[in-house]
Amino acid sequence: MRLSMLLWLTSLMPQPVANQACLATTVYLEARSQPPIGQMAVAEVAMRRRERGRWGDTVCEVVMAPRQFATTTTPGSFEITNLSAFHKAWEIAGRTIHDWQLPANKRRIVVPHADHFATVALNPSWSYRKPALTIGDHTFYAVN
Repeated sequence: MRLSMLLWLTSLMPQPVANQACLATTVYLEARSQPPIGQMAVAEVAMRRRERGRWGDTVCEVVMAPRQFATTTTPGSFEITNLSAFHKAWEIAGRTIHDWQLPANKRRIVVPHADHFATVALNPSWSYRKPALTIGDHTFYAVN
């Protein structure tokens, strides 16, 4: 399925399903080749941003904020073809959303305070702060 079609479909879905689809798509695009803990860390960054409300009130708004996640930087014509990886991302998204419905002190936290991440090869201007943690190909930062 094309990325543009999947993201359009989220506008027709009930909010809980749309949120899981948006988060799963983000995990797939950003971290499908990473270990599960790295995928959970990517999902956690999106959920932390949603909780803070600075980037949007829903998961879809957060991951669709301009130039914040791969959902807006990947061409809409991109084909999601690895269904096994998407299924894994779907499961991680669901578990993460469920986890973030718990009180903060009951959540499983992978990258405490992290609200940004970048691939290890990049050196973004905002990365002058101490990295929270490096998992696989991503370094996670607590910027805000």
